[in-house]
Amino acid sequence: MTPVAIYHCPVGGKFGLPRQSGVAPELRGSVELQAEFRDPNALRGLDGFDYVWLLWGFSENRDDKWRPTVRPPRLGGNARMGVFATRSPYHPNAIGLSCVKVEGVDFQNCTIFVSGADLADGTPVYDIKPYLSYTDSHPEARCGFAGEGWPTLEVDFPEELRNRLSAEDASALAQLLSQDPRPHYQDSPGRVYSVLFGPYDVKFTVEDGLVKVLSFEEPRPGISG
Repeated sequence: MTPVAIYHCPVGGKFGLPRQSGVAPELRGSVELQAEFRDPNALRGLDGFDYVWLLWGFSENRDDKWRPTVRPPRLGGNARMGVFATRSPYHPNAIGLSCVKVEGVDFQNCTIFVSGADLADGTPVYDIKPYLSYTDSHPEARCGFAGEGWPTLEVDFPEELRNRLSAEDASALAQLLSQDPRPHYQDSPGRVYSVLFGPYDVKFTVEDGLVKVLSFEEPRPGISG
């Protein structure tokens, strides 16, 4: 398949990404149509929808082998489930599906501004489809082992670091960290983790339910923010 668009956002790798679309609604991004498909007519009518589905490729997944069973983070990384009962990237075809909110459509530049995506910067998007509430929403549906959403952590984000980002990006970063990006089987108080956000490597620790932002490394050239 040929990507129809490329997704851009501040998150530069898969570590730190929301575990599902919609859990970090303050994270903003853009879907830019590729040159072959950059025709404003292709987006005609899209501004009448509040949400769209993005079909995309797990470009950050370096392991191209599919696995019949995987260890979902929700289960602490210990129990195995069938790959088709999970949203793991290790499916036979590494295709992701995300429902994101449409924040605006730039017809001139063939770009869709969205929020709440769980894609890394540079992710190829293979298709875009409008979300229909009367067919795509089933609030009564069972969620199996996935349960009722994700617990969140408190975030200690020093003001001097927060001020190095725009208010929008600072809020999005705090929301991402509150989701606890660590693997669920990993609980090492004092261990320093790093998430790529905008031009920075953001260092943080997690202990007793508190995420403490420690520092931003020097800006890394070539990374969009």
